Amino acid sequence: MGQPLQPGPIFKVLHRTVFEYDAPVRDSLNTLHLEPRTFPFQRTLSAVVRVLPATRVRRFHDLFENVTHHFEVPGDHRRLEIESRIRIQNLPLIIPQASQQALIHEYRGGDIPERTWAYLQDSRFVFRHPQIWRQALDITAGIEPVFEQAVAIMHWVHREFRYEAGSTHVNTHIEEAFALRRGVCQDFTHVMLGLCRAIGIPARYASGYLYNGPRDHLVGAQASHAWPEVFFPGVGWIGFDPTNETLADERYIKVAVGRDYDDVAPVRGTYHGTGHCKMTVTVEVDKVE
Repeated sequence: MGQPLQPGPIFKVLHRTVFEYDAPVRDSLNTLHLEPRTFPFQRTLSAVVRVLPATRVRRFHDLFENVTHHFEVPGDHRRLEIESRIRIQNLPLIIPQASQQALIHEYRGGDIPERTWAYLQDSRFVFRHPQIWRQALDITAGIEPVFEQAVAIMHWVHREFRYEAGSTHVNTHIEEAFALRRGVCQDFTHVMLGLCRAIGIPARYASGYLYNGPRDHLVGAQASHAWPEVFFPGVGWIGFDPTNETLADERYIKVAVGRDYDDVAPVRGTYHGTGHCKMTVTVEVDKVE
């Protein structure tokens, strides 16, 4: 944290969500997390959020300091389109050696307890479970630095869980995902959060995008992606991606953070009308320079 900005890759992202209803609907209320704020290793260069039918969009920061948009479409409509276009610049991921060697007792001093308290508590999708606690103890047995513990947990989740789209749903809780041993990036993230929190490691949910580059070897590119972040003294929050078994480096574009998916959903809303709705999501991530 507090590092001077250095030249780094610039990315542009188009995220478009279209809802098409088979009959007119009304009273649509929606909350969006589609615009990133500036983070220690990432700065936002530009961001535009557009909604059709045209309506007033209110912009504010939520409890986790995420840029949040809220809008209402009260009149009848059969189509709702939400589009965001962002440009961000990333910095190289540099983790000081002292941060990598930090032990858990170092988290008890200064302002760290206040900054991390929320990310050690139960949340809607991640909660205490004896089996998860025992597994976390087994994974980290004999490992003292918190960084190495987080790496070990990341490797374990990647090795033990199978990425399988459709095996879970957006409301799958950690206990179910842990038992299934499969899921998508949201489930991998929730499981790693639970394992970390079970042994006192502050961990939070990050959502955003992943630039895959010319080689198609990373899971989650060209779509919304999720990964956990772990707090380290001296540097702050660092991302670990168990889906791809890698640190969240300059290829990752972070939009929002929270306790779990419930805090950071890109688009969440309600409406009155037909239950028959077709949703189409398009994500394009390109490296500008």
